[in-house]
Amino acid sequence: MSLLELEGVSRDFDVSRPWLNRVIEGEPRRSLRAVDGVSFAVDSGETLALVGESGCGKSTVARLIVGLYAPSEGRIAFRGRRMQMIFQDPYASLNPRWRVKKIVAEPIRFLKNTSDVEQQVEELLVQVGLSADDGEKYPHEFSGGQRQRISIARALAGEPDLLVCDEPTSALDVSVQAQILNLMAELQQRLGLTYLFISHNLAVVSQVADRVGVMYLGRIVEIASAVELFTQPRHPYTRMLLDAVPDLGMTGKARVPVAGEVPNPLAPPPGCAFHPRCPHANARCRTERPQLIGDVACHAVQEGRITP
Repeated sequence: MSLLELEGVSRDFDVSRPWLNRVIEGEPRRSLRAVDGVSFAVDSGETLALVGESGCGKSTVARLIVGLYAPSEGRIAFRGRRMQMIFQDPYASLNPRWRVKKIVAEPIRFLKNTSDVEQQVEELLVQVGLSADDGEKYPHEFSGGQRQRISIARALAGEPDLLVCDEPTSALDVSVQAQILNLMAELQQRLGLTYLFISHNLAVVSQVADRVGVMYLGRIVEIASAVELFTQPRHPYTRMLLDAVPDLGMTGKARVPVAGEVPNPLAPPPGCAFHPRCPHANARCRTERPQLIGDVACHAVQEGRITP
């Protein structure tokens, strides 16, 4: 049985203009569907990554899972004991007025009835590559990578089964990114953690993920094992994202920029939301929305118009 399961989860946001403007101009209320019928499961001990361009809804999914938002539709089932979240910006996610030891101790004091809080905090700081003495400092005294280590220590203080990681390395330098990813992999192996990893960086995802879900305009368009997705991508959007990744292996393959732009989510196109940018779109794609059958939601794939 999966540790986490989402079934038909959607989330709408009211983006209407102020009441008086709507009355004067006769404008109706407007709703934005940020997440649209998302379903997937995460097994204990694995890392599932959600990828896609900015605005595709992947961070909203993360916030739905941890309870920061309530779903408008659908069901979220978590069969573990606790979950924690690591946020994108280590500069904004830590209270600047608290010493590090207080930041890390907060989940322990809230969740446990224990007297050795200080010792546990010191052990957590050492576990993430900091020193016990760092607990006396304030967040502004640390680099970005060190602050993210503090965020990880705070998350681990709650003894979670699931860590929801929302772009945890995107605000860091490349060399620091590698250190944080290595730390997360080591902690996963040692503590048996399960990760939901949100990212737009496919190079990062290729290092950490067991499975990958690709999101476009609030929907999952392809979900597969990382090996399959990176070697044999099926959905045209997934192929487009991978073609845009720089050629780090120096094979001579040209980098192809992602064509077109994401449609306005307030007025999504009919049929397949990707059809205005897709070279394989036909009349059916422009009128009928594809369902996720197997591991891909694409009429062209399901009709055999795209070869593996």
